Amino acid sequence: MTDHQHLGGKVALVTGAAGAIGEATVRLMLARKAGVIAVDRDIAALHRLGRSLDLGKQFCALEADVSSESSVQEFVAKGLASFGRIDILFNNAGIEGSVRPLTETSLADFERVMDINVLGVFLGMKHVIPIMAKNGGGAIINASSTAGLTGAAGVCAYNASKHAVIGLTRSACAEWAAQGIRINAVAPGPIDSRMMSSLESGFLPADPEAVRRQLTAMIPTGRYGSPEEVAAMVAFLASDEARYLNGTVFPIDGGYLVH
Repeated sequence: MTDHQHLGGKVALVTGAAGAIGEATVRLMLARKAGVIAVDRDIAALHRLGRSLDLGKQFCALEADVSSESSVQEFVAKGLASFGRIDILFNNAGIEGSVRPLTETSLADFERVMDINVLGVFLGMKHVIPIMAKNGGGAIINASSTAGLTGAAGVCAYNASKHAVIGLTRSACAEWAAQGIRINAVAPGPIDSRMMSSLESGFLPADPEAVRRQLTAMIPTGRYGSPEEVAAMVAFLASDEARYLNGTVFPIDGGYLVH
């Protein structure tokens, strides 16, 4: 690890920290000596993670709903009070929603996906950017998906939300780059996780393993990615080594998008 990759002295706020990618990112950020504010709806899972880490004041676990502005304001304020600064924001919280045709997708289901996946990203940036600007800069990484760069039948809300994350990323970059704030997005392809298992079951309940085989066959690398591989890109984008990267979307997909 180079000095530029080291995150010592920095504080990272990670939403969706109890999920597969979130937990992998928390662990890697801590390994690179950052303080971490871990946010998730599942506070019990965060406490389990914290006990497994045994890192005391380097780790702060907060229960929150990223789609609620008052909740976002509260966890940002608590994180700031705990560490005195926020240098990195990983807007990672997200849900897949149900798998069904657009005409059979309920308004409530569509709105819930957009609330978590898009409104959550907007609110995270809205309330963290002023802190970063006051401190002279920072790095924001927003979680999109290969679904934000292409389309797939049956997941209209998820597709729409991940396209929207890319739009928010580019717009925010245009506004805040001059203030020293770098804002990029990662676009994971199929990753070994609860979310992919849920989607596989949604696409073909009778044989989800067949969906996995079909998707794997579309990946030139020949396998699903790991949460740790996504975390590695997030940590790189958070580091000074990525200081000239801004407003860009980085697929992490083993070549999946070449199709």
